[in-house]
Amino acid sequence: MGFRMGIVGLPNVGKSTLFNALTRTAAAQAANFPFCTIEPNVGEVAVPDARLDRLAEIAKSKQVIPARMTFVDIAGLVKGASKGEGLGNQFLANIREVDAIAHVLRCFEDGDVTHVEGRVDPIADAETIETELMLADLESVEKRLQNLSRKVRGGDKEAVAQERLLLAARDALSEGRPARTVEVSDEDRKVWTSLQLLTLKPVLYVCNVEEESAATGNAQSARVAEMAAEQGAATVVISARIEEEISQLDAEEQAVFLEEMGLKEAGLDRLIRAGYDLLGLMTYFTAGPKEARAWTIRKGTLAPQAAGVIHGDFEKGFIRAETISYTDYDALGGEAAARDAGKLRVEGKGYEVKDGDVLHFLFNA
Repeated sequence: MGFRMGIVGLPNVGKSTLFNALTRTAAAQAANFPFCTIEPNVGEVAVPDARLDRLAEIAKSKQVIPARMTFVDIAGLVKGASKGEGLGNQFLANIREVDAIAHVLRCFEDGDVTHVEGRVDPIADAETIETELMLADLESVEKRLQNLSRKVRGGDKEAVAQERLLLAARDALSEGRPARTVEVSDEDRKVWTSLQLLTLKPVLYVCNVEEESAATGNAQSARVAEMAAEQGAATVVISARIEEEISQLDAEEQAVFLEEMGLKEAGLDRLIRAGYDLLGLMTYFTAGPKEARAWTIRKGTLAPQAAGVIHGDFEKGFIRAETISYTDYDALGGEAAARDAGKLRVEGKGYEVKDGDVLHFLFNA
């Protein structure tokens, strides 16, 4: 399954610099980590996972195929976007098409880079975008309530359920709270999600700091972290300028550069993994002489549905899954040794796949 992360932010916060670094990094990856430019502002990158390389080494795989994430560089937003100001309509349309939002916030001072509001205040910037999304949602909710009124009067059960949830959303938005703060029962979850409200999308705050603060963050990024903690959101500290430099180096040069900067890994790797976690995703693997491959599924996925990610026929004709944990596969040195040691398990339709499982599916064609 693919998933899309929209990169948003006010003008001149480093959003496009970050996206360009992502795309150059992906383009420079080996053939086993392909990059695809779908549109000028859309790119796919590999989800970094050292386990996959280890599996390929053990299985002597000819090809390594990682999980992938799609990043969308969304047009810069300005106040009034909800009313079509600037590129507002395009911005809102693009937001609707992504699964989560990476909100880039300027946490650096630079007299040569003008801030659209004439000051550096990442909290205010975050509030500007959140406000525009809430205003757009509020307008959408009001229109939907009007369109539902006749069906509700007629006693349509689906319309009544939608109205109840839309009213809950309207109450939250009117109080200045995004729709994702509304508590919804498991029974209502499907209808709630189908409303496709902009402020339902999970948010990851990306603090773009000066180069000197890339390893530790700064006072501004600390403020953002505090705000995110209150919202139950996540943050990543990145220096877009450093990432741009890293993207132009080969693997050996990158390692040296990162060490000199006091960084354990590239910020983009942390951003990709954070986005993966934000959406409640995890990875299972298939490994053999032909290829070692990472497959993306949502946490809680059962074995037949995990098989269906490979091919629909695998899910329809599912019989069982042969399962080895990554830890056992690594420690014992492969499938044969894990089988001999009794670490290969046979699981049925009710098995909930675990992160890192190495799976082999049996199915009826």
